[in-house]
Amino acid sequence: MPYWFEPTVETVEIGGRTITIETGRMAKQAHGATVVSSGETAVLVTATHADPRPGTDFFPLTVDFVEKTSAAGKFPGGFFKREARLSDREILVCRFIDRSIRPLFTDGYMDETQIIATILSADGEVPPDMLGFIGASAALTISEMPFLGPIAPMRVGRIGGDFIAFPTVEQMEESDLELVLAGSRDALVMVEGEAKEVPEGEILAALKWGHEALQPLLDTQESLRSKAGKEKLQIPAPEKPADGLEDRIRGAAEARLAEAVALTDKKARYGTIAEVEKEVVNEITTEYRSEKVALDSLEAVEARQAGLRQLASRTKDFLKELRSDLVREKVLAQGVRIDGRGTADIRPIACEVGILARAHGTGLFTRGETQALVYATLGSAGDAQTIDALTQRYEKHFLLHYNFPPFSVGEARFLRGPSRRDIGHGNLAERAMVPVLPDFEDFPYTVRVVSEVLESNGSSSMATICGATLSMMDAGVPLKAPVAGIAMGLITDGERTAVLSDILGDEDHLGDMDFKVAGTRNGITAIQMDIKIESVDWEVMAKAMEQARAGRVHILDCMQSETASELGELTAREELSRYAPRVDVLWIKPDRIRDVIGPGGKVIRGIQEMTGAKIDIEDSGQVTVFSPDMDALARAKAMVEELTQEAEIGRLYLSKVKRITDFGAFCEIFPGTDGLVHISHLAEGRVEQVTDCVQEGDEVLVKCIDIDPSGRIRLSRKEALAEAADA
Repeated sequence: MPYWFEPTVETVEIGGRTITIETGRMAKQAHGATVVSSGETAVLVTATHADPRPGTDFFPLTVDFVEKTSAAGKFPGGFFKREARLSDREILVCRFIDRSIRPLFTDGYMDETQIIATILSADGEVPPDMLGFIGASAALTISEMPFLGPIAPMRVGRIGGDFIAFPTVEQMEESDLELVLAGSRDALVMVEGEAKEVPEGEILAALKWGHEALQPLLDTQESLRSKAGKEKLQIPAPEKPADGLEDRIRGAAEARLAEAVALTDKKARYGTIAEVEKEVVNEITTEYRSEKVALDSLEAVEARQAGLRQLASRTKDFLKELRSDLVREKVLAQGVRIDGRGTADIRPIACEVGILARAHGTGLFTRGETQALVYATLGSAGDAQTIDALTQRYEKHFLLHYNFPPFSVGEARFLRGPSRRDIGHGNLAERAMVPVLPDFEDFPYTVRVVSEVLESNGSSSMATICGATLSMMDAGVPLKAPVAGIAMGLITDGERTAVLSDILGDEDHLGDMDFKVAGTRNGITAIQMDIKIESVDWEVMAKAMEQARAGRVHILDCMQSETASELGELTAREELSRYAPRVDVLWIKPDRIRDVIGPGGKVIRGIQEMTGAKIDIEDSGQVTVFSPDMDALARAKAMVEELTQEAEIGRLYLSKVKRITDFGAFCEIFPGTDGLVHISHLAEGRVEQVTDCVQEGDEVLVKCIDIDPSGRIRLSRKEALAEAADA
């Protein structure tokens, strides 16, 4: 192989699994490219950047995680047989990588930056998402982009009390928790996951264990950088002009901004802040316009206009910084937040259930200025969502969808499909509810929960979780325990630290950590954490988790007291909505399934059309009948039973003579099932000819007297008549 194709390769072993990172063989025109593999799973990750667009004042980062079905030896589903938009699963991985790496670029870096992770091979055992994350960090680390990494991910499972690094798909089925975290050498930067009501202390132990376990991946990336890394771009630190502008803005706005951020109502606060900003910008720019400057050329006019725009932009930016500083200092110095609450206080909570008649279940959850209207809809097994994933195909019987319309924050903009944020928030809420769902065998419904966020001022995803609990209990879904969610925040200046419960939207933006946790009274079911500073002390994290637990219990208490007249001790209704389908389950022999379905589905369609019920049949022989009408349910069930019933020894049947032979008569005891009445069992005494007793087409009473191992049925007219006479 020519020397310019020889890759640089590093390997590391974690948890008994070998992970290989290579660069220099594929995608060499990208500014950074790595192939990360483990087992027979491999992911190519590229990192590229381009000059910033004129006027860009933010960091334009795009992350894509792309699953190619060819990597698993499959054809894409659908008509076009080509991959199209990203699936929800791909979007969730994109978000995890994006949220972890975004804060780790040098201040002032504004280049268009793109990360693309493409699955090259998937073995169905090693999940490719963690390999894609490792590749993203490694590609950025060896590139010239000013990335302050490396960082590394870790998926943590637990089986039998023992933590597992990078568990396989099979191991995750046995695990009682799944935490996906990302960390640097000194601290965690991102966490998300779910658990089966695991206590806070055990979650914290898992995070510490995972952070320690990912360290070898950092060593491997450092080694790769030393061999194949490029020299980093030097981004000069932004210099603030020494023109006294900030002092002038502070003098003009500080007192008024302090009054504005003390307003507890969001609309009033935002309106007052906007007025202050408008007045100060107008004041500063008016001074600039009043300066006597010769505008004797087009270039001079354009320069003057550019200077005016830059001055207005600098003024607005500093006003935002000043506002943030005022809020943070008030919290740290006085323990008083924007809306006047203390650090651990929860906003007022109101809950309602059953407010919409035709919905199977509804919950309206309001916490301060955040409100979610949540619907629960019950459906049959046929309503389940079929997921055609990269290496497996499965059905989802629980779906949670989150919608964030623009009016919820007082905006007017076009409605589009669900955004990446909507998908991420919905997934977090869904994961929080899954551990408390009833087993499908015990409650054979497909359940869809839809959250419509009607107002938002902090943590609409956690309001969605609370509303999901209320709506499903209103619908009669027997949850194992009620679940509530709370969003936590952190503000620190290095010496002083404040942990905030139930954060507002503003506190989310200006804080140093966004920490969402959901669970029952017994433990955590879902967690998500974004850390925006270099490190958070483990003691502070432990305090945040304990404060979150107390807040969660308070919210559950409020949910219970607010709905006591409807849901009692916050338990599911005993009766389903009259519009919800009723369900009944019966079992038939698998070889009788064809009798229910019929040729081309003719029989089952006929039953459904005649009764209005819906019938689902599993290969195991489980038949589930759905209908909101109990009479229709009973009729459909009876028709299925009639088609699939089995003869019972000792039972009487009114049969129809189908065929006569010299030795007896074959009688149909129910559709599709015949038995033989031997000539000796037609009547008492000797019978010379079968036709002396019965003719074809006659209806005769018979008794089942035997069923041989091959399934042949023996009937007796003689014994049936004797039993009828005795009765």
